[in-house]
Amino acid sequence: MREGEQAPDFTSITHDGTTVSLAALRGRWVVLYFYPADDTPGCTAEACSFRDAYEDFTDAGAVVIGVSGNDAASHARFAGKHRLPFSLLSDGDGSLRKAYGVKKSLGLLPGRVTYVIDPHGVVRNVFSSQLKAKQHTAEALATIKGAAV
Repeated sequence: MREGEQAPDFTSITHDGTTVSLAALRGRWVVLYFYPADDTPGCTAEACSFRDAYEDFTDAGAVVIGVSGNDAASHARFAGKHRLPFSLLSDGDGSLRKAYGVKKSLGLLPGRVTYVIDPHGVVRNVFSSQLKAKQHTAEALATIKGAAV
C-alpha cells in the first residue's frame, strides 16, 4: 500500500462490539495504525500518544483506529487500562495486515505502520517505524493538518 493508492475497504468488529468499515467512514479522515501487541512498552506508548492527541484528531475530523492480532477481550482490557477513546480491531488471522501490506519487522514482530486515509479513501501518508512509536501520532496529525482535499 503506497501513498496515492485507494485504501482497501474492510469491515470489522471493534473491541466494544460495534461494527466499523472504511466505506462507512467516507467523508472523514481515517488514521489506521497497526501495532504489534497490546500492553507492550512501545505499543502502550504509541496508543497513549494517540490518546493524548485524540482531541486534535477529532477537531480535524479524523477517526483513529488501532489494529493488532490481539483478540477483542485483550483490546477491551488494554483500552480500559489506558483510557483509549478510539476503536481497536482484532486481526487474528492477519488478513487486514495482508490487505495493507504490513510486513513483519526483522521477520519476527508484526510491523508498526500507520496509514492516513483521506475522506475519499485515498492513502495520503504511510509511516513505518518499529522504534519511533510516538512519532506515528505526529506524522498522522501533520498529514491531516497540512492537507488540502
